[in-house]
Amino acid sequence: MNTTAILKAFNEASKNTLMETLDIEYVAVGNDFLTAKMPVNSKVHQPYGQLHGGATAALAESVGSAASNFFIDSKSQFVNGIQLSINHIKSKKQGVVFATAKNIHKGKSTHLWEVTIVDENDDLISVAKMTNIVLTKK
Repeated sequence: MNTTAILKAFNEASKNTLMETLDIEYVAVGNDFLTAKMPVNSKVHQPYGQLHGGATAALAESVGSAASNFFIDSKSQFVNGIQLSINHIKSKKQGVVFATAKNIHKGKSTHLWEVTIVDENDDLISVAKMTNIVLTKK
């Protein structure tokens, strides 16, 4: 597995998207995981100066969706997120958060991911569960 090429491809695909707007960057990949990072600053704050739950959810969904691409034939298939459930454990005002997606179920038509979001001190910020559907390109 050429991890450098995979990460470069994911980051290139993020240009001109929500991932670029939120400064999400894919930083690590392995046989059973994908990790992305996002800076915590005023761009992703809610009015009280804390990390917005919606930004955290966008990070979780981004990494969970991207990870499903490892298990499909991208020439004939694509994935869409169909369910996201997220629990916020701890607030965050500044720094960086890292989201790591690990596969729970890899079926022909659905993928289930657990996405753990931690900060630079490895403190748990949020935990998400995401389901993707595998569709055929027309």
